[in-house]
Amino acid sequence: MENGEVWLKGAKALLPETVTLRRKIHEHPELGLHLPKTVAAVREALDGLDVKIEHGPSSSGMIVTLQGPTQGRTVLLRGDMDALPMPEDTDLPFKSKEAGRMHACGHDAHTAMLAGAVKLLHANRARLAGTVKFMFQPGEEGYFGAVKMIEDGLIDRHPKPDGAFAMHITPNVPSGMFTSKAGAMMAATDVINIKVSGKGGHASQPHFAVDPMPVACEIVLALQSFVTRKISAFDPVVLTIAKIDGGTTNNVIPETVNLVGTLRSVSEHSRKRAKEGLTHVAKKIAEAHEARAEVTLTPGYDVTINDGRMVDLAAATVRDMFGERGFMTMPSPVMGAEDWSYVLQRIPGCMVFLGVAPEGCDHHHAAPCHSNKMMLDEDAMANGVALYAAVAERFLEQGLPAR
Repeated sequence: MENGEVWLKGAKALLPETVTLRRKIHEHPELGLHLPKTVAAVREALDGLDVKIEHGPSSSGMIVTLQGPTQGRTVLLRGDMDALPMPEDTDLPFKSKEAGRMHACGHDAHTAMLAGAVKLLHANRARLAGTVKFMFQPGEEGYFGAVKMIEDGLIDRHPKPDGAFAMHITPNVPSGMFTSKAGAMMAATDVINIKVSGKGGHASQPHFAVDPMPVACEIVLALQSFVTRKISAFDPVVLTIAKIDGGTTNNVIPETVNLVGTLRSVSEHSRKRAKEGLTHVAKKIAEAHEARAEVTLTPGYDVTINDGRMVDLAAATVRDMFGERGFMTMPSPVMGAEDWSYVLQRIPGCMVFLGVAPEGCDHHHAAPCHSNKMMLDEDAMANGVALYAAVAERFLEQGLPAR
């Protein structure tokens, strides 16, 4: 496809700049909602372009607007910018220089690819039948950065986007390949805290105490049975108790034990059912042992639900540029979570995954996102820059296809 060749050739020409920006951001990862170094690097990369740049009051969120020669539709392209609070254990020459911080989820690549897309589309702005907004988002890793940008009015500001498109890298897909699906693509997430209270005492005389430890252990096992017996296998949840904290020494029965975990779900129905059920199970098991369970559920991100029409548009665009094997339909959702979900609640759109399996590494065995050893094939970023641009052009020309 001629259009696809234009975007891919341009993206490959920009690849050295894209890699340089990615490495610069990777060396100095920042956490949360305020990312001054990252924003400065992006603004420097975009210096001299005829674009409008807007910031909100609550975070480092930034919208870059590129107007084509004609009025028409508006499309929103997104890349997130924040890192994770974890050490990096790689031998990369540009590894993190910030202790306890790492771009282990690929947001450095997302940011660099989106900046590359700004440059590429700006150089070819005569082809644009409308407006492109680029959403550089902070605080994806649990800080509700997308919500902050929505609340700041950055997303809905005129011209409001008619469609939205995001990309996320994954080392566990072959390099350069894209994958997505209509409907639920990523899970909702909720944090589970259960405090089991009993009566402390001497470990040699448990009959004089109410030992919360076996009660807590029974709750953990019962919750796994609850999930398999009460939640439909076709509307699944994942419930994991990841931390048990209680006790001080070997001969003291503690007063309390704390359980911490996560609940992942792919529909609001199963999410509600699981939250109600796990609370009931924990409380009733504790009561049966004359103990008490206090359950606190802290809401995380909602289910990320892709509009099938935008998935179809993205898939067709990929296949035009890279052939039939360039796009693979995901067989099922993944249980990670994304605050892109809140944008998709307001604007029809989707997210796709871009495979970045490192050269010489089977994607099945590559260190995944959130690993301290995660690495990626930087050459694949050219495919990402090209797809951002091609999706924008096609959406502005055609809008959402019928299903």
